[in-house]
Amino acid sequence: MTTTQALLDSLLAHKSAINLASTDQKNAALQAMATQLESNSEQILVANARDMEQAQGTIAPVMQDRLLLTAERVQAMADGIRALIDLPDPVGLVLDQYQAVNGLEIQKKAVPFGLIGMIYESRPNVTSDAAALAIKSGNAVILRGGKEAFHSSQAIVGALKAGLEQAGIAPEVIELVQDTSRRSAQELMTAKGKIDLLVPRGGAGLIQAVVEQATVPVIETGTGICHVYVDQKADIQKALSIVSNAKISRPSVCNAAEVLLVHADLAASFLPLLEERLAGQVELRADERAITYLKQAHPAGDNDFDTEFLDYILAVKVVDDVVAATRHIAAHSTGHSEAIVTEEEATATYFTQVVDSAAVYVNASTRFTDGGEFGLGCELGISTQKMHARGPMGLREMTTYKYIITGTGQVR
Repeated sequence: MTTTQALLDSLLAHKSAINLASTDQKNAALQAMATQLESNSEQILVANARDMEQAQGTIAPVMQDRLLLTAERVQAMADGIRALIDLPDPVGLVLDQYQAVNGLEIQKKAVPFGLIGMIYESRPNVTSDAAALAIKSGNAVILRGGKEAFHSSQAIVGALKAGLEQAGIAPEVIELVQDTSRRSAQELMTAKGKIDLLVPRGGAGLIQAVVEQATVPVIETGTGICHVYVDQKADIQKALSIVSNAKISRPSVCNAAEVLLVHADLAASFLPLLEERLAGQVELRADERAITYLKQAHPAGDNDFDTEFLDYILAVKVVDDVVAATRHIAAHSTGHSEAIVTEEEATATYFTQVVDSAAVYVNASTRFTDGGEFGLGCELGISTQKMHARGPMGLREMTTYKYIITGTGQVR
């Protein structure tokens, strides 16, 4: 088994093959990678079946859905790679250009980071998305997935490497860490001078550990305690549809709603309808005011408004107005995605101005916080920090910049 340090050394030796690749070369590589995913679909599904078998009884059914691959999901991975081909190449983009008073021509230009590291959990599609984004943005990438999806990720990386080789780019610019123990994660977190940017993607525990322990630059991605606030002036049918979609369309992902806030004047009419809509699917955990309008809800516990359930569970609270709603969000949100349902423009404007999250919605589900839905092709993750990258991280967020200064002999 190749050690993590050996993989890092190999990536450093080969990264110029992708750091300096032209747009045409990168697009050809993406096309070949997508084709190889399709050609190797059967082998990928066999590997995934092995992971799924080992997952039985060890992870919750809702989390097994994140691990599961189907022929349709493999095809979606290939389609996601091809979607990047049509997007502008961020490398070389001139961000600013001007002439200083001394005659120097100063240009600020987007460039690849160099080598990006990813630490993530049991979502094999992240393997494909991260690798494809890295290639298009001119970066080498080292992937450290969770043990639950190891065989799936290995099969996916094998197909992607075959595509790179077919396109004439060194396949060593993508590597999958073979060791899924904590030691390998620690090695990536402390690979100062080798890894230019590290992105953790997974549960709160993983992200917190990386942020606290890493000595390399890190972008904090999203634990998603996402809120939907149903205002006094909401269209009830619209609100029912939005809350239902935000919670049950795919509860195991970070953009699913975990908390519902309802205006006190609408609670009596709205909450019974919502309970009927979600009956048999979602467990409601309600505060003292909300529970009076619900027949099957459980009393909310001390931590329910600070929990990313990633399951068919929704915490419910009645609030007096939009000000109270935004204060609750400020106290409990992780800065990922929040939504308001209202027909009152002034209330919507207040909500979007006051709520300080990466994505703030008016009359739409939080489930749209996604690179593909935002037209970014796919995403590296959802950044909940404010520096460099915020929200879905697409191609531009995988570049940094440098200044190129051209003179005519000036000295200072």
